[in-house]
Amino acid sequence: MRGLSARIISNAEIMPRVYLLRAEAPAIACDTRPGQFVMVRTSLDCDPLLRRPLSIHRVHDNGEIALLYDVVGRGTEWLAQREAGATIDLLGPLGNGFTVDSPNLLLVAGGCGIAPLVFLADIALAQGRRVVLLCGADTAARVFPEQQLPHGALTTIVTEDGSLGQQGLATDFIADALRKLAPQAEKIDPQDDMQIFACGPNDMYRAMAQNDLLKGWNIQVSLEARMGCGFGVCYGCTIHTRIGLKRVCRDGPVFKLTDLLL
Repeated sequence: MRGLSARIISNAEIMPRVYLLRAEAPAIACDTRPGQFVMVRTSLDCDPLLRRPLSIHRVHDNGEIALLYDVVGRGTEWLAQREAGATIDLLGPLGNGFTVDSPNLLLVAGGCGIAPLVFLADIALAQGRRVVLLCGADTAARVFPEQQLPHGALTTIVTEDGSLGQQGLATDFIADALRKLAPQAEKIDPQDDMQIFACGPNDMYRAMAQNDLLKGWNIQVSLEARMGCGFGVCYGCTIHTRIGLKRVCRDGPVFKLTDLLL
């Protein structure tokens, strides 16, 4: 974990109220893995007081990191107004990331939940793994831009209103996505060298937990939570799980889906 002042390279709105920020942070870039996050100070004074946790969206070879964030309050509104050349105060990398041990990965993204999954896809593809990405959004305007998608991933776009790609929820198309990973299999088997990773709203996780097809799968999901410190001291992001009280910042943000009380 490092605290540093990072110079902003770019900070652009790529979807309505969704920004992609790139900043020079080589000390963080060289020591992070998919699923981890940074705590971003979102003021020049003490208002707002608390930092905002943002998933590390991408890491570039030149020491830059990318953060994808939705403008939802005063803190992120302030961040969206920062221009290239300005500096931001970062603390990270923090938390426990995804654990990958299979050659075939299914990534399920709900809305801005795609933020940490792009980093995961980039690393997995560079390692020669096969990646299928289910990218869900409510409407076409909120779909992650095609030119920003991980090169080499087999991607399915799903929108709730049918304005782009398939109509429905990303979770409606999990069976089809798994068949892309195992096109010759007569049935989908969780032991067929495949893993599932997801990031999105809790409703998406509930749907996955109730899906009979996914029974027996060791699914890893990334949680969002309000955080105070970001490294486990304040206990402000503590949640109840099937294995006891856990801090999202320190024990997560990545958890097994079967451990969560949804």
